[in-house]
Amino acid sequence: MLPLSILDLSPVTSGGSGPAALRNSLDLASLAERLGYSRYWVAEHHNLPSVASSAPEIMIGQIAARTTHIRVGSGGVMLPNHAPLMVAERFKILEGLFPGRIDLGLGRAPGTDQITSFALRRRQDVRDGDDFLERFQELVLLEQRGFPPEHPFSKVRAMPADVPLPPIFLLGSSDYSAELAAMIGVGFSFAHHFASHDAAAAMMSYRKRFRPGPLSQPHAILAVAVVCADTDAEAERIAATVDLNFVRRARGEYLPLASPEEAAAYDYSPVDRDRIRDNRARLFVGAPKTVRAKLDPLIAATQADELMITTMVYDHAARRRSYELMAQEFALRPSA
Repeated sequence: MLPLSILDLSPVTSGGSGPAALRNSLDLASLAERLGYSRYWVAEHHNLPSVASSAPEIMIGQIAARTTHIRVGSGGVMLPNHAPLMVAERFKILEGLFPGRIDLGLGRAPGTDQITSFALRRRQDVRDGDDFLERFQELVLLEQRGFPPEHPFSKVRAMPADVPLPPIFLLGSSDYSAELAAMIGVGFSFAHHFASHDAAAAMMSYRKRFRPGPLSQPHAILAVAVVCADTDAEAERIAATVDLNFVRRARGEYLPLASPEEAAAYDYSPVDRDRIRDNRARLFVGAPKTVRAKLDPLIAATQADELMITTMVYDHAARRRSYELMAQEFALRPSA
């Protein structure tokens, strides 16, 4: 049985609110545990009116406190925005409170636009270019106490010191994170839902190059966007929200998610319709068996150890139903 997990961005809808979106995430996490999902990851995005999830460590604590056994983690913490010591201490606290249930997923991107990224980092020692690898190495060295004696950080310990960091996963949409995850022996999650890079190439590269580290064997997660409903026609109706959201984002319009009715009435240009068609290659829409038939070849090609599903739709009841149908189709075992 292929494990299924959830990636949640706490979508904000037209006419809705941020607090409602966050409460919906808590509700969905409880449902996911009952349905038999393996993990529930929350994202980090900033200055996006369609996404309420800006502080994953807070949501992780809230979700873990309301559940009993599902793993809860970040998908991910955007490391360029944070001091590595702060990330280490926050996740050690979470691991201390919920031992064996926390995941630390790390991303290279800031999860926002350039100006907001600067606002997030302006009190840090901001470097030119991509400093993800430097920050990641600092995080690992803090955990392993690997700084040489002469280094000023050699006596710095992330607290609580008697709690290990939770398992690390690197998130990526290209070969870079796949190769880095393989080199240091941690998990890898590929973001098929927005990547232009070939998922199979990245995930097979991770397997081929993997060296045992914290993990003795590779663990590759395939993250996909799914809209599932009882019928193909109903799924297509619901997915109109996704189509309009993608068109708007391509134009730099980051608005709350529109209803299917608003999306159906939208005046799409020929360019918009081309964009929708291209994006549909990354979106799996339909009744359970329709979605499964589309997913199976990709799962086989990537040799995914786990499938992580994200469903960004307008109606929370429809989102719940989508995850219920996927759990049934993949024969997850409901929890007591």
